[in-house]
Amino acid sequence: MHLNLTDPRLIAGVVVIVLIIVVGVALYVRNRRKTTAGFRKRFGSEYDRAVLEHGSGPKAEAKLADRETRVENLKIRALTAAERGRYSADWQSVQSRFVDHPKSAVTEADELVSSLMQARGYPVADFEQRAADISVDHPRLVENYRSAHGVAVRLGRDEASTEDMRTAMIQYRNLFDELVQEQTITGIKSVA
Repeated sequence: MHLNLTDPRLIAGVVVIVLIIVVGVALYVRNRRKTTAGFRKRFGSEYDRAVLEHGSGPKAEAKLADRETRVENLKIRALTAAERGRYSADWQSVQSRFVDHPKSAVTEADELVSSLMQARGYPVADFEQRAADISVDHPRLVENYRSAHGVAVRLGRDEASTEDMRTAMIQYRNLFDELVQEQTITGIKSVA
């Protein structure tokens, strides 16, 4: 059998195969871009952090998807009205001590946020895991949470300035407000 490279059927077959490959690649690229855009929108700066940590977009996206699955399996719950009142009173107490005792107030704020997260159902044993879990439902606040916790850690080494502590209190307050007010109703989250 002799292969005739000028045979119109052969040329048409090659063109069809090339078109199928081009369309397949275009669909794959479009799907990857859409997936990446979705993760970027959902996780914000936490997406960029995951890419840096894991070395590529697809690896980061897989890890972020794993986080989502992990958090879906947690038993995150709403606070009762009594719990919200108690935590709010505790926060007011911590915040009022900041002027006279900023170091202890920041440390207490860190502990209070951890306690609040635990009451809501987030595991709190490891800070990095806690931050990863919180990034699923509160992606715009997780960077501030990491920063505030870093200040609390640096306090033990006397490496945090008064401005660092003031900023940390504001960052803790933002996360605290969101965690204490968020309600979970039949699997749908809403802000009370």
